[in-house]
Amino acid sequence: MTITDKEIAAANQRGVGKKAAFPVAVSVRYDRRVSRVVITLATGLELAFSPKHAQGLEHAHPADLTGAEISPSGLGIHFPRLDADIYIPALLEGFLGSKRWIAAQIGKIGGANKSAAKTAAARANGKLGGRPKKKKELAAA
Repeated sequence: MTITDKEIAAANQRGVGKKAAFPVAVSVRYDRRVSRVVITLATGLELAFSPKHAQGLEHAHPADLTGAEISPSGLGIHFPRLDADIYIPALLEGFLGSKRWIAAQIGKIGGANKSAAKTAAARANGKLGGRPKKKKELAAA
């Protein structure tokens, strides 16, 4: 696949638009006291979030979160020990991962919820012998 000069110019133009629309990161650190990644933007705003809620950082140890780097554009944060990235515009829009990853996290929360109705349904299902076995199809002879 060859990238043309026209495509490079278009990408650069999009980058200029993003930098004009979003503040850039000026510093990033991991605060062990509160277990948060803290990003300071050029506007003075500080963003802090738990790595457990960010795709690629959810299983990181505190030592893995040190040494984070700001991308040359200022719109990204790279965690070299994890080979994970955070995109500042997406972070400001409230996204800490891809749509698929976020949906999986929401599904985990829903599956972990306990309610009286869910408990009663599980007991009733258990009285019937539990989850039905899958029927094996007989191979045509």
